[in-house]
Amino acid sequence: MTVAEREPREIVAGLLADRRLLAACAERDMGTLFRLLNHRGISTRRIAAAVDITQGRLYDYMNGKSRVEKLAIFEQIADAFQIPGHLLGLAKRPWEPASPSSPNCVSEPFPDGDDMAAMDAFRTADRQAGGGRLYSAVLRHLRDNIGPRLVDADGTAQVFAVAAVLTEMAGWMAHDSGQDAVAGRHFTRALPLAHASGDTPLAASIAASTSHLALQTGDSAAAVHWAQTGLDLAEAGPIVPTLIARLHAMSARALAAAGQPTPALRALGRAEEVLDSASEAERPWLSPFDAAALALESALVLSDLERHDDARTRAEHAIRLRESNRARSLALSRITLAGLHLRCDDLEAAVAVGHEVLAADPNLGSIRVLRQLDGLHTALAVHRSHPPVRALLQRFDETRRARMLLLADIVPPPSKGATP
Repeated sequence: MTVAEREPREIVAGLLADRRLLAACAERDMGTLFRLLNHRGISTRRIAAAVDITQGRLYDYMNGKSRVEKLAIFEQIADAFQIPGHLLGLAKRPWEPASPSSPNCVSEPFPDGDDMAAMDAFRTADRQAGGGRLYSAVLRHLRDNIGPRLVDADGTAQVFAVAAVLTEMAGWMAHDSGQDAVAGRHFTRALPLAHASGDTPLAASIAASTSHLALQTGDSAAAVHWAQTGLDLAEAGPIVPTLIARLHAMSARALAAAGQPTPALRALGRAEEVLDSASEAERPWLSPFDAAALALESALVLSDLERHDDARTRAEHAIRLRESNRARSLALSRITLAGLHLRCDDLEAAVAVGHEVLAADPNLGSIRVLRQLDGLHTALAVHRSHPPVRALLQRFDETRRARMLLLADIVPPPSKGATP
């Protein structure tokens, strides 16, 4: 999804910690606000339509020829872009959830009762079985168990944090199911819930997830933006080293994809330094990030920078570190390593790892893994004349047919005009 195609509210959600946006709102300088949105890819036509003004009037605001003065327009801007009312000197908007008195800290530790047990159960199952099998279950849990608590007059900030965590989790499961547009909508909805909970690290975690998704959809500029947004939030405290390491790693990935090797390597080095200082179980409800995850991210950064031998070393390290019960993570790491062996013209090693990949649990409900397997098949097919590769490709075809039968209930239907 390109910047231009993203919903304006999604872009604004990522700017709610931006000093320029906050200053523009505090000064009620809507011309500056509109320019910020336009520079992030929102067309003047869309801005004018959202605020219900003409483009001519919008240009006057953006060029400083006039200023917004009417209360109704400020309210329309707040509602159109979901800018919290207090930032514009307005009363709380009808769509804003109840929030705790202090927006930058959580007054109580996160509970370890039923909510924590539910999140752990979903996360553990997802790691082994893949998101495709669990996505609907998470949505049902949000609808039936969390939704009613969000509108309970006696509800606390805790329920907004739970809703944010599970909505972010639903986004990852949608991504794992091959539904990236749906995943983006989940992340967009999770962010204001995290802000409402007062849990700044949780908001930063969601920004990291959004950066990952932007990178997967080819928007490296948005990936850089969301990684930096997350770092701004994470470094505002409370400090969670594993989260900050994850955000630096996402920044490195995005910068490498954008062709900026020096900043990318600097960010990667920072991720390694911060992770070394991290303690275990800092905030168990956040998306986890450990040495194995960093090793895989490092391999992908170095691969984008065409340092394939170094990337291979990191990918091998990721596989050694990863627990055997993390089926999807192991599969992705092995696919990455096999591809790196191919780039280094090491066919025998690529074939060996390819066979390990195909030995994975065929019930793994991950469309993301299936698509990466298809990419590896395409890369191997160039070397079909090599007998071990040809044998592996035959096994690939047989395994894929079996997987497609087992995953028929979660594989998205082909788009019109696509080759079957």
